[in-house]
Amino acid sequence: MDEKRSVRISKTLSRVLRHDPASIGITLDEAGWVPVQTLLTALGRKGTRITRDELDHVVAVNNKKRFAYSEDGSAIRASQGHSVAVDLGLAAAVPPAVLYHGTTGAHLDAIFREGLRPMSRQDVHLSADTETAVRVGSRHGRPVVLTVDAAALHAAGHEFRISANGVWLTDAVPPGHLGRLAR
Repeated sequence: MDEKRSVRISKTLSRVLRHDPASIGITLDEAGWVPVQTLLTALGRKGTRITRDELDHVVAVNNKKRFAYSEDGSAIRASQGHSVAVDLGLAAAVPPAVLYHGTTGAHLDAIFREGLRPMSRQDVHLSADTETAVRVGSRHGRPVVLTVDAAALHAAGHEFRISANGVWLTDAVPPGHLGRLAR
């Protein structure tokens, strides 16, 4: 499959599995899963024909590992990033001492005033390395990498979880636990 088609399928899956399953007439279960055949049939009815082989390819090669199959391969879900209510069933985890968040300079005043909030998503997304944070920030302009004192937040009782694709999730990060990475 060519890269352009792979990206187009990935974007469609992100929209449907994270934000708007109703747009193709499907319902996610409480953990965000939908049967693969239900997804493919619904997409086809809406004019987006995707084969199981193409779906397998997108799930396997997506550099952000945005999607996951159930153990038996019969269902699929987004790994994180939902704006629709789902419970991914992720256990609480002890984070590394420092995590990172990629953003742009345009958001810094609000972030340092209000902290990191999930906005339209269920959780704040953090990364364990600066390279990922730079990539995330680059999607919206010139990237700025923020540091998050995850150890202090965890010690203060904030819960952290880690998604299947390595994204650290928490409900919010107060401004006092943020810094700006010197680059």
